[in-house]
Amino acid sequence: MTLRIETEFGRELADMKSQSLLPCNVHKKAVVFSVRISILALLFVIGYTAAWGAVGCDLNDPDRDVARLFPESTGYKTIYVSVAQKGGEPLLAKIETRLGDKFRGIYETIDVPYTIYEIFTNKKKVGYIHGVNQKGQFGGIQVFLALDLEGRIKAFYIQKMTSKYAGKLRDANFGRQFLGLTLKDFDLYDVISGKASGKADAIKNPAPEAEADFRAALKATKKNLVLMDEFVYSPQAGSSNPGVPQK
Repeated sequence: MTLRIETEFGRELADMKSQSLLPCNVHKKAVVFSVRISILALLFVIGYTAAWGAVGCDLNDPDRDVARLFPESTGYKTIYVSVAQKGGEPLLAKIETRLGDKFRGIYETIDVPYTIYEIFTNKKKVGYIHGVNQKGQFGGIQVFLALDLEGRIKAFYIQKMTSKYAGKLRDANFGRQFLGLTLKDFDLYDVISGKASGKADAIKNPAPEAEADFRAALKATKKNLVLMDEFVYSPQAGSSNPGVPQK
């Protein structure tokens, strides 16, 4: 990768040198300065990319959010898992097939650390909360699902969305349309065409002007359910990080 940064100062120095208005040593210093700036900028870009190469999705305030999404809960445990850890490339290919689209971008690398909140009432596990990042029309969308032990949606929560119509898509009335749905329902949703049948087709867009973000939210929901099925619900899902007890 080549990165070139020019400044007005640098260009002026170059012009002055070409007109023999500057001594050679000044020109050399300017070149060294420019190279140093370029190297620093390159290191910044590399570091930024590495830092965001695997972008997870965590609740902003787990204590508050768990209590809100699972009112009956008395505690939770946080576990971490990735596609790379659970099955690598073969699992990634399986997930992409079930989703109906390829994983791409910083939100969907094979080493993305997915955070799963195991929810307890006293010492009894009652469900899970899991969120995913999804590319929206103007930025990232974070979609969290509260799921019971059978994988039914108990709560739908958009934590983040960059859109002037975000309020309508984050409204509780929109979220209620997802309650009780399962992966079986979203298997009938095509994330490429946006076409659906059955219960998924009954989910109505509250902001027709934000069709791209509406479809992104539905895709994020299906992706969330597919990942949770592979990580937790399927018979092949083994134990992951044992987690850290909270509260």
